[in-house]
Amino acid sequence: MSFAIDQATGLLMDVLYVPSPNFDERPEGTEINLIVVHGISMPPGEFGGPYIEQLFTNRLDPAEHPFFASIEGLQVSAHVLVRRDGEVIQFVPFHRRAWHAGDSCFQERKRCNDFSIGIELEGTDTDPYTEAQYQQLADLLECLMRNYPGVTPERITGHSDIAPQRKTDPGPAFEWAKLHHELASRLG
Repeated sequence: MSFAIDQATGLLMDVLYVPSPNFDERPEGTEINLIVVHGISMPPGEFGGPYIEQLFTNRLDPAEHPFFASIEGLQVSAHVLVRRDGEVIQFVPFHRRAWHAGDSCFQERKRCNDFSIGIELEGTDTDPYTEAQYQQLADLLECLMRNYPGVTPERITGHSDIAPQRKTDPGPAFEWAKLHHELASRLG
């Protein structure tokens, strides 16, 4: 799939948009120049179902699973989610600051949410990500680099790289070499 962004709304065209309330404005004049790749499963280790969407829209029922009770009240989001089957869902317009990175630092610059786009992949640190996810992620990254020139392949990183004491995702199961190969084939 070839992605395109509506510059007026900051949304991907022809992609499901489920608005998250978990965002705010980026600091004035901030250039978007970083992509953070995450991994998420809800509950941990389980795929499918409505729970990631419910988490990002503050509708997760803490009574549905013991893990959900442990994160009750958590307000997080990402700009985009790529499900196991390759479905892409957008939660926050790209020009807004999604709450995905938390306490973070990239190349000695703190508060990565200010200048980054967060992409969640439905997965775990140890389960291989799917071919559909790599294809969609590479297509999405190519689109984002076209629209945000400050984003280069060297400025695509994992959550674990910007918050190493707190986070491990997307984990050792994520094949960075595969992603870079897919991306290189699109960039020429």
